[in-house]
Amino acid sequence: MNDSTYRWVIVAAGGLLGCVAIGAMFSLPVFLLPISRDTGWSVTGVSSAMTIGFLAMALASMVWGTLSDRWGPRAVVLIGSVTLAASLALASRATSLLEFQLVFGLVVGGATAAIFAPMMACVTGWFDTHRSLAVSLVSAGMGMAPMTMSPFAAWLVSIYDWRTSLLIIAALAAALMIPASFLVRPALMSESENASASADAGPQSAMTLGQAVRSPQFIILLLTNFFCCATHSGPIFHTVSYAISCGIPMIAAVSIYSVEGLAGMGGRVAFGFLGDRFGAKHVLVCGLLLQAFGALAYFFVRDVSAFYAVAALFGFIYAGVMPLYAVLARENFPQRMMGAVIGGTAMAGSLGMATGPLTGGLIYDTFASYGWLYIGSWGIGIGAFLIAMTFRPFPKTMQTEPARA
Repeated sequence: MNDSTYRWVIVAAGGLLGCVAIGAMFSLPVFLLPISRDTGWSVTGVSSAMTIGFLAMALASMVWGTLSDRWGPRAVVLIGSVTLAASLALASRATSLLEFQLVFGLVVGGATAAIFAPMMACVTGWFDTHRSLAVSLVSAGMGMAPMTMSPFAAWLVSIYDWRTSLLIIAALAAALMIPASFLVRPALMSESENASASADAGPQSAMTLGQAVRSPQFIILLLTNFFCCATHSGPIFHTVSYAISCGIPMIAAVSIYSVEGLAGMGGRVAFGFLGDRFGAKHVLVCGLLLQAFGALAYFFVRDVSAFYAVAALFGFIYAGVMPLYAVLARENFPQRMMGAVIGGTAMAGSLGMATGPLTGGLIYDTFASYGWLYIGSWGIGIGAFLIAMTFRPFPKTMQTEPARA
């Protein structure tokens, strides 16, 4: 029987690893202007490293997830942690914009992807009960990055130059993530539990990875996650600019983003409880519908109090739905391929996130307003809701053909 105490150690390790990894990557917005001023590189050029990072995360997610199924999550997370720390240190020494874009974008982004899918897959294997809550707590740890690592990066760059600050973050990542990686281990079942799981595994028990990625369930999960992330990506990245364009002072506008992030912490935990109580699919579908209208609500706000209210609602919802994809994956696919399946959904989500910054900028440049961004996000959100409605779990009574060699 799995150690009921140690499984919460896995959750804590996953939360810490995700917080540091995501926080290190998202230190770039904090360093953006200091880097540009010090090097003379354009803000657009430095910012593009983040877009490259999202694309690298997308491309690497399924690869890392598949490797975690073969090698185990500890090996992949350890490799990712070492690579992340080393690439952050190398990025701090970059002497050209192209070098910085390649190192920070490709390598940091790719290394960050080595944390999410393997840890989510690992945690789902440790929990038969409270699974939604467990993955939500890991996600909540990742969600703490804007409230911990970002302020730390801001404090560092107020004392040191950006190169020294980024080097310190690299050292911190190594000091925290490498030891935490050794706490990670796959869930082990006793013989009786393994026999019971095999008897109840349903038609997907004999499924190959090729059959899994071609299944309607996997494709619908990918499409839903892509449209879900495309819904909230633009509002997340452009809310501060939108608030400033409405006449709200810079400090107050930045605090709106903080409110959104803080509400997201509560949303992850609340949706985890709800997922355990009412089922992950039902809660996800309802959350996606609410997310669409939460994005649209930004279209109607102009004063700071209204921004705070919408940010709290929107952050609570969009952050809350995200961990439920891992729960749905575990409920419908075998644990032995969970890294690849969750990696695939993470890939789709990263691609969705990559659409927001560019699309929002194009809309503002074209119309001198962010209005169509939020209307478009609402439409995409409705699309995510409708796609999720079509998801049908594998029927437990149906038999599948045996896996082929």
